[in-house]
Formats: sequence, structure tokens, C-alpha cells
Amino acid sequence: MPEGYLPILVMLLVTGVFAAIALVVSAVLGPKRSNPAKDEAYESGILPFSDARRRFPIQFYVVAVLFILFDVEVILMYPWAVSARKLGVFGLVEMAIFLVILLVGFVYAWKNDAFKWL
Repeated sequence: MPEGYLPILVMLLVTGVFAAIALVVSAVLGPKRSNPAKDEAYESGILPFSDARRRFPIQFYVVAVLFILFDVEVILMYPWAVSARKLGVFGLVEMAIFLVILLVGFVYAWKNDAFKWL
């Protein structure tokens, strides 16, 4: 075994032992009193009034995916901004192409009413 991996192996062993000890100690020393209020599903402090497995409108998922998509694309701009001077004109043109593609996707989603919430 290469000696460079020994610290990683030690760290994995220590964290595994710590996790096992934490689980065992909490199971042994933790309170075991049960009551109906603890067994109910927690919904922001409000008593449940309907089935938790109800269907969500597809629009919820569309907005969530669009948020993640545009958020990741904006995050990808940070490394470019840090190294913009090194990249020069080539980097500027590449980022312009990237932003145009992003803008086309944004306009497409907007035209198809993807941002309307019910």
C-alpha cells in the first residue's frame, strides 16, 4: 500500500469508529418514551390535514429544475471571472457564446410560460 494513502485510511477508520460509538451511545442512553404526538408526521408545527403523498403540480418540478439549471450556469461564471485576464479575447468570446445559449434557454422557458406559478 502506498504510504500516501495511510492518513486517509486512518481518517476513515477514526470517523467510522466515532460514528459507531455515537450511534451506540445514543441508542443506549437516549430516552425511549413514546407517545402518539411523537409518532405523528411533522408538518411545520401544524397538524396534518391531508395525505402526505398527494400529487404536486408538474409546474413545481419545472420551476425547481429551471432554478437548478440556471443556478449552476451562473456558478460556472465564477471561475471564468477569476481567470478572465488570462483567457483574454478567446475566453471572452467563449463566455459570450455561453451566455447567448443561456439567454436562448431563458427566453424559451419564458415564452412557454415555465415561470408562471399556477
